Amino acid sequence: MGSPQPGEERAPVSDRRHPHVSDHVVEQEIKHEQAVVDRIYARLDAAIESARALQTEGYARARLGNEGGLVERDAIVFQAGKRLASLNAAHEGLVFGRLDHRDAAIRYIGRLGLRDEDRDVLLVDWRAPAAAVFYQATGQDPAGVVRRRVLQSVSDQVIGVEDDLLDAENAPDDMVVVGEGALFAALAKSRDRSMHSVVATIQREQDDAIRSPHRGVTLIHGGPGTGKTVVALHRAAYLLYTDRRRYEGGGVLVVGPNAVFMAYIERVLPSLGETSVSLRALGEVVEGVDATRHDVPRVAVIKGSARMRRVLARTARGPRPDAPTSFRIFYRDDVLRLDAHELRRLRRDLLDRWHRRNRVAPHVDEELIDLLWGKVAGDRALGRGKDEFARTLHGDRSFVDFVRGWWPVVDAVDVLGWLSDRDRLAADAGDILSPAEIDDLVESLSADGFSVEDVPLLDELRYLVGEAPEPEADEDPLADLYDETVPELSTVDDRWGAVPDRSGARPTASIEDDGYAHVLVDEAQDLTPMQWRMIGRRGRHASWTVVGDAAQSSWPLTQEAVSARDEALSGLEQRAFRLSTNYRNSREIYELAANLARTHIPAADLPNAVRETGVEPVVREVAAPDLADDVAAAVTRAAGQVDGTVGVVVPVGHRHEVEAWLGERDARRIPVLEALDTKGLEFDALVVVQPDKIVDEADVGVRTLYVVLTRATLRLEIVGTTHRWQS
Repeated sequence: MGSPQPGEERAPVSDRRHPHVSDHVVEQEIKHEQAVVDRIYARLDAAIESARALQTEGYARARLGNEGGLVERDAIVFQAGKRLASLNAAHEGLVFGRLDHRDAAIRYIGRLGLRDEDRDVLLVDWRAPAAAVFYQATGQDPAGVVRRRVLQSVSDQVIGVEDDLLDAENAPDDMVVVGEGALFAALAKSRDRSMHSVVATIQREQDDAIRSPHRGVTLIHGGPGTGKTVVALHRAAYLLYTDRRRYEGGGVLVVGPNAVFMAYIERVLPSLGETSVSLRALGEVVEGVDATRHDVPRVAVIKGSARMRRVLARTARGPRPDAPTSFRIFYRDDVLRLDAHELRRLRRDLLDRWHRRNRVAPHVDEELIDLLWGKVAGDRALGRGKDEFARTLHGDRSFVDFVRGWWPVVDAVDVLGWLSDRDRLAADAGDILSPAEIDDLVESLSADGFSVEDVPLLDELRYLVGEAPEPEADEDPLADLYDETVPELSTVDDRWGAVPDRSGARPTASIEDDGYAHVLVDEAQDLTPMQWRMIGRRGRHASWTVVGDAAQSSWPLTQEAVSARDEALSGLEQRAFRLSTNYRNSREIYELAANLARTHIPAADLPNAVRETGVEPVVREVAAPDLADDVAAAVTRAAGQVDGTVGVVVPVGHRHEVEAWLGERDARRIPVLEALDTKGLEFDALVVVQPDKIVDEADVGVRTLYVVLTRATLRLEIVGTTHRWQS
């Protein structure tokens, strides 16, 4: 909410409005609010029943027995289903705010808007202009609001209220003010495995970002714990509310760093009344591919670099590894030959003309026939003409096999697999990558399955090779020669033993995925140039929300990434918002993390932590033989000290080892995560294992450790055999 900001003076409050009111008065206030909330929930139930009835009516339309009835049915059922999903998602904490205005008007604020039987407003949608004052009013500028109240609920039951008195001079004598404000009450709540909406406690600087103009790019910057992610998600919900036809029609794409993070945030938008947003981790952006494994940092830097554009462009234009290099056929009195030089020149000419190799595929046979016809010299052949020549070649098995072998239809998986051969990669990248980089890349691309860092490469190749043509069988002059005896020539997986097994993940053939109306990118500071290209394609016609903090970046080549981001967002008006208050960490925990940043990340944007708990973080140095027992003991202690989640953060490659140390546990309450997978998450207590190894993993390892330390809200214990990171 807009006021009071942490550290801001409240408006004067007289003794009769002191927060320490009697329990009886508080109970009466809750009872009064419960009666209002009950009435609103009754209207919600009525709206749900109405939507169900409409859905039933839609299915009944199908019994009309004609095409028009089916179309009408589909439209009615679709709209009713959307309405039902929205209404059901809003049930938890439906009503969360109340505004008492100077003119004595009272407005209730909630997750969606509802009217009573007489069409009078019962509940104002939090995204509506009329609700903006709930977040924007301050003690210095109350905007006609005397009291702002936050209702704390469990399901449909009010369990507490927290008030801000914004205009004491105009408050009625009998107005009650309860509590010290909603924000600090919310900050004291235990964390679980999901992010929750903060719709009841949005602060003014956050609301400015949420309600910024929809066009162009909204950049949201801020240090750890400032609420960047949840603000961006509330912005997505706000945009859908204000221009539903545009954003629901084109779609909203939300991209986050990993699947753990996306699972963490997936409840937020439905709880705000929005169910029509596509949430994708970076390993899921390409339809048909779901990658969760990360490459080691040195390989990730190679794959993420803009240099890979040039490598992939060469590979996409090149021949298949086992493609024939010459062709010979006897026709009438002539022996017709195509040598390697002629075939290379034809390949170059075709790609210059058609650009994408799969676009060429339907035309290759005719181009080859033209080239071969130019070599015909015998009178018997010339006398029969070119049409007879073409029919003869189309019926010749050797020609058919050559066409399919020399220019098969390929997909991105095929082409990326070619680069697992060192000779091929060296030929395509020898003047772009170093020999050591080529070796690392070959080793990585030879592994089964895709890494997250492979996905942008697949996307680049999808656009370079183009969609596979789908000719009608009777339109294909070679179709009558296809049977089970003809070898599969459209992929190389079965013929080239070096290709890794990636049969379980194939990107969709369609490349028409650039129609999103809005793209939201979280943890944008970590995006590689190739990832920016991948996401940029999907936002060619979109407005954007870009969220990040440079100090938390795990990408070492900053300028290269900035250039790629600017290319993706080129030509769009940009508005920047800085969030300055850390609501997540206690002051004690954040001071430890901030000291690390001040020493190693001098340009870091350090927010102001607003909570003090009196609990200092613990740094424990142990002998190597005792590490497992000490880590297990630290986790047990933490689990007994907090009611919510306990995160255990380990260096890359050590997750299974540490899980074995901990034995049987509730993995949802006590997850073990590698350092890079903690982005955007938060835990009541945190145990960090071997921090020096986290630092040593990459050139930006200190930044990664800074991110890790800022995941804790209440308690932090750091266990390691060394602690060089503190020096």
